Amino acid sequence: MASRAAEFLNMKQQGEKFVVLTAYDAPTARIEVEAGVDIVMVGDSVGTNVLGYASEREVTLDDMAHHIAAVRRGAPDAYVIGDLPYATYESETQALASAALLVRAGADCVKFEGARPQIVQALKREGHDVCCHIGLESQHQQGKRRQGKTAEAAGTLLADALALDAAGMDFIVLELVPRELAATITKRLRAPTIGIGAGADCDSQVLVVHDLAALGTRDFKHNRRYGALADALREAVAAYARDVREGRFPAAENGFSMEPAELAAFEKSIA
Repeated sequence: MASRAAEFLNMKQQGEKFVVLTAYDAPTARIEVEAGVDIVMVGDSVGTNVLGYASEREVTLDDMAHHIAAVRRGAPDAYVIGDLPYATYESETQALASAALLVRAGADCVKFEGARPQIVQALKREGHDVCCHIGLESQHQQGKRRQGKTAEAAGTLLADALALDAAGMDFIVLELVPRELAATITKRLRAPTIGIGAGADCDSQVLVVHDLAALGTRDFKHNRRYGALADALREAVAAYARDVREGRFPAAENGFSMEPAELAAFEKSIA
């Protein structure tokens, strides 16, 4: 069966933008697809946004498989990219085993960080779609700092991107790199680019859904808040708590009663 990644390569070639957004559970994935998201990304950002971990490094393969499976159940027809967690692709053999687990869980494509063309080649030989990730690498760098700010650093990232493209990757995430560098990489690569904090010239954009919807406690320069779901949820929960404490919930319409004959029989039985 032909890889669905070809659909997005064709969009790049036609100059059409596509939309990527993270999701970590079934209802969020369903809503995203209904709203027009093209690719659902189950990132290792699940660790800091959902699981309460201190960093992405704590995310395990089992964590990723669990959340990929949930997303797949919520969006059975979506194209899903799943992250390979920290230290699960240190060799070709390990990367293949890790990728197979995520694909069994429901991923169409696996993503990893860093310039590792040999890992791309190994995964492609086994028929996997591959998304690479350069610039800010949360698994491998301390702090969320912009990358590629000097000519030398930008040149290194461009060379890395070209090497990964030559190895056969299907996508690449460019995170927190200058817009000029992202534009150059996008123009030079065959594979589509997915930008986050990398300017408007990438072939696609991705955000963390918790950032987009203001569900987290932090905001970032590369993000735009399109909603305030944390505020809405806080207000809803506070209203519920007040109604419970003051006896307004549940009301009559929130429950049901026994049929009179059954109630009479029950009361007789316990008299």
